Amino acid sequence: MAREGMTLTDAGADQRDTGGERSNLVRYSLLASLARLADEGARVGLVLLAVETTRSAGFGGLLVAALVVPHVVAAPLVGAVADAISRRKVFYSGALLVYATALALTAVATGSSPRWVAVAAALAAGCVGPLLSGGLTSLLNELVPGRLRSAYGIDSTLYGLAGIVGPSAAAVLAGAFGGRIAVFCLAGSAAAASLLLWSLPLARRERSERYHLRGADFLAAAKVIIRRPALGSVTLGSCLGQLGAGALPVTAALMAQRVHSTSLTGVILSLIALGALAGSLLYVYFPLRSWLPENVILVCLLATAVPFAAAAAFHTTPAVYLPAFAISGLINGLMFCSLLVVRGREAPPELHTQVFTVGAGLKSASGAIGSALAGGAAGAGVAVLLGGVSLCHALGGLLGAAVLRAPRRRPTDPENQ
Repeated sequence: MAREGMTLTDAGADQRDTGGERSNLVRYSLLASLARLADEGARVGLVLLAVETTRSAGFGGLLVAALVVPHVVAAPLVGAVADAISRRKVFYSGALLVYATALALTAVATGSSPRWVAVAAALAAGCVGPLLSGGLTSLLNELVPGRLRSAYGIDSTLYGLAGIVGPSAAAVLAGAFGGRIAVFCLAGSAAAASLLLWSLPLARRERSERYHLRGADFLAAAKVIIRRPALGSVTLGSCLGQLGAGALPVTAALMAQRVHSTSLTGVILSLIALGALAGSLLYVYFPLRSWLPENVILVCLLATAVPFAAAAAFHTTPAVYLPAFAISGLINGLMFCSLLVVRGREAPPELHTQVFTVGAGLKSASGAIGSALAGGAAGAGVAVLLGGVSLCHALGGLLGAAVLRAPRRRPTDPENQ
């Protein structure tokens, strides 16, 4: 593919950075951390709250599903609205406040009101969830145009930190003060992010800069993803990789069950998360400017298949499978940073947010499907599941490369796609 998009964050861009951009990045990092900590922590906090107040882990799972499923379904809608709206500070801050309020209402309703009330409140929170992930990331293009590669690396690090700290904080708070207080604290974190968003210098869009929303435009980002080879390639590849990654919690639980050590599940998942965090930090300092980011992603997908294959072959040998999981996380951290770069480079200005939210939604859906498939195939054994995880990553790399190399004319006007 041509290298015209490399001007996004190519050599020398970071050196042109200003103090204003550094300040923007600091403020963004703080509010994104608070928002995503709330989102990740809620997935544990709601389960603990349901168990505490209703003695039903199944209802806790239903609340989490109500929170997570709209992340996928609502992604095109909220992304399209974010691209079309003029007062983005009001919109994003309001969305964060809706999330905080709905999460607090879920905490109040669980165990004290009919269950459908709590589920409805969780659904309301989930509907604005895409803005806490891909929606916030899409703002970096405006906030730090001179250091986007480093910014995407930092943002990937924030995702990793939220994935580690959020669930841990929810568990600690629930243990000390109860599940309801834990969820209230998470709601407070999202509310604080809502206030901090007002500190970002997001200019009000003039009428000529705005994307005028129409019903058919909710699929516009999907059309762009399909018709732009680099974007389509990395979306397909990353979704196939996430299909495999979705099986890892089930696989880790089976490995722990085999050795009668429930703590092994946490050890394995923590190693993967810490590896991803290390990979993101590595990218911040060494952003691989000499490689096209789509090529980095495809190489990483193929490379990730190797440690998972090793873990499958030596799934009874901790000295092999534990480092293998950590290495897989490290590679995934590098890959995710590059994925954000491709989305930022390829997304048309009028569809910028929608491309990010739809991409994140597709990955979430792939992970959920992978988890469900792993649960259904649990009887096949750990080796088969890990082999499947490895295969998903290998297929992601190979099929992504096929899409990238396929001859195709790149459209320049999304309106005519």
